[in-house]
Amino acid sequence: MKKTLLVLAVTACCSCTFEQGRVNKVSDPLEYVDTEIGGVGVLLQPTRPTVQIPNQLIRWSPLRADLLDVCIYDYPLTLTSHRQESVFGFLPLARIPSDGWVWEAGQVYDNERNTPYGYRANLEGCNIKFSCAPKSGIAEIHFESDEGGFLRFRILNGKGSYHLENERELTGEEEFHGMKAYVCVRFESPVTLEKSDEDRPMILLSTTTRDVRMRYAISYISKEKARTTLDKEIPSFDLNRVRENARSSWEKALGRIRIKGGSEKDIRLFYSSLYRCYERMVDINEYGSYFSAFDNKVHQSDDPFYTDNWLWDTYVSLEPLMTILNPDQEEDKLRSYVEMYKQCGVIPSFAVIWGDWPAMTGNYAAVWMADSRAKGLDFDLGSVYKGLKDNSLESTLLPWKNGPRTVLDDFYNEHGWFPALHPGEEETVPEVMMPWERRQAVSLSTAFSYADWATAQLARELGKEEDVDLFLKRAAYYKNVYRPDKGMFWPRDKEGNWIEGVDPRYMDRAYYTENNAYTFQWDVKHDLEGLIELMGGREEAEKKLDELFRIQITMPKYQFYAILPDATGMMGQFAMGNEPSFHIPYIYNYLGSPWKTQKRIRTIIDRMFSDTVYGIPGDEDGGGMSSFLVFTMMGFFPVTPGIPVYAIGCPFFEEATINLPGDKKFTVKARGVSKENKYIQSARLNGKPLERSWFTHKELTAGGVLELKMGSKPCKEWASDPAQLPPSSINYRASE
Repeated sequence: MKKTLLVLAVTACCSCTFEQGRVNKVSDPLEYVDTEIGGVGVLLQPTRPTVQIPNQLIRWSPLRADLLDVCIYDYPLTLTSHRQESVFGFLPLARIPSDGWVWEAGQVYDNERNTPYGYRANLEGCNIKFSCAPKSGIAEIHFESDEGGFLRFRILNGKGSYHLENERELTGEEEFHGMKAYVCVRFESPVTLEKSDEDRPMILLSTTTRDVRMRYAISYISKEKARTTLDKEIPSFDLNRVRENARSSWEKALGRIRIKGGSEKDIRLFYSSLYRCYERMVDINEYGSYFSAFDNKVHQSDDPFYTDNWLWDTYVSLEPLMTILNPDQEEDKLRSYVEMYKQCGVIPSFAVIWGDWPAMTGNYAAVWMADSRAKGLDFDLGSVYKGLKDNSLESTLLPWKNGPRTVLDDFYNEHGWFPALHPGEEETVPEVMMPWERRQAVSLSTAFSYADWATAQLARELGKEEDVDLFLKRAAYYKNVYRPDKGMFWPRDKEGNWIEGVDPRYMDRAYYTENNAYTFQWDVKHDLEGLIELMGGREEAEKKLDELFRIQITMPKYQFYAILPDATGMMGQFAMGNEPSFHIPYIYNYLGSPWKTQKRIRTIIDRMFSDTVYGIPGDEDGGGMSSFLVFTMMGFFPVTPGIPVYAIGCPFFEEATINLPGDKKFTVKARGVSKENKYIQSARLNGKPLERSWFTHKELTAGGVLELKMGSKPCKEWASDPAQLPPSSINYRASE
């Protein structure tokens, strides 16, 4: 009897704990945002807990290695580009270190609290609070000593200067990547110049008051522009008012998606991910004018000018997500790209604040623009089309390079594949970045096939039929690197011979971008139909997709990551931690086995993501990884940007409602969903049976309800009809 009672008690306790872990309704999404999730990188870069207004210039984040670093070395007054340069380092000091190293001193911190709209922490002998407006910030420092303390400002990028204009104003300028940032800092109480070092350069101010309030603005135009922006945005030293305004901006942004049900962990993951989707692009228009590094001029304009976009990372899901949530803003981002092209004559790869950064590979601006046009967004396509075309035909396609065609590009244009080198063969083309990036020959072929397909869609819209034929032909070049006996995309040399003696698990950047052959086996988003045919049909393709998740790495992990450090979050050969893998679990929908997508998705999210500082299995990349989570946890994903449909996956919440423009709503309801009940038994769209595992962007933006009945066992019949599979064909026409 006692044993029975004990079992009942334990069962009741466990049941109670499980129920307490679920949240029926989220009234305030901000309460579930944890900016520190992923703050310690699994292998590469950690996330940074930025305080900012969504998609605005000021991004405040402590300068340190990661969240395990016991010291903060500066509070940069802004981050100029995601994970890149910060400018104007600031740090309060209660005392000058006894060893005299005031310029290098860090601060041990405690009781730190990061939110999207504000920051606070205890430092050694003082504490700090911070919040911000779009282009300005405000901080309060409380010193424990009645004698006050010190305020250290330093230049973080080598060149710059500070000037104490008077006892209540400090100005500064800092050079980075050939351009300048300017700052105007105002203090509520007088400060005194304690010491400076023009060689570093740095400046140390002292104050005799315990409470210091400072406000500042950043400009990329001039110090005077920083002054006028500061007067406009933060005219007084009222931190609470600024923080409440910042909080309201985040309530609006996060409130665009409302969820019900789900575990507290999943809700924290979801809203923390949605928060990260607003870090960039950022609007650098300073109330009627902006400086553009694309022509090094100041432009007069009332339109937003957005910079800081890493398209290789963000075209997959961040831009498609923002197309749903903020279509007007997405149009402004695209129009900014149009202006950049007019200013410099090149469509940027990564449009960062200091100009075009030719990072990574591919002409993904074409994909982004094709996806946007297919979803009804408006921008001046005619003005930029030549630039998109030139990116493919006249510019080099090599990784991390800008400039004219090389001999390798000419070879690709003539033969339809990038020639690879044999192991040990010396590189002969000087434009190839050695020794690390190398040729990446196979993944360049697949990447540009996709981009050329996207360019064909845009050419069709403009009535350029000759270009349509040209780019559709190039869109099929991926077939030239498909090796039938291996069943995957494989490197071949300039003579057309396959490279031998290499293991598809361990081939490096000589052949593939950041991942191995198994990942790029599926890198044909624009023509999954053609890829499946190459593989021998749906049954054979499904076997290969199953193998992807089963084949293991046999060498020690430290050796594997010496070859492929970006391929983190490995499940078999599937690399969750890197963008080329995001769409892969959804390919089962295209094979008529969507129940496997549902199974894979639930396993991947449950096992690879957590609401801890270790919670992200790879580089987050400023919204790249986070947008994947937002889409996937809602229950669908845009497998092929450029084809305006969404593949249905496995929802994590009983309801997820997107508040669309025009007071419309689109809701995904998952009746009975849980960790075990991950399989879709049946579906209805707006009350009508849905026998396909996808829906269109038009159906989403019209508003409505997608209702899914969930169960613990797979329903292998649902959405298995070959006639109902999602579209992904080189011959797809978005206009039809």
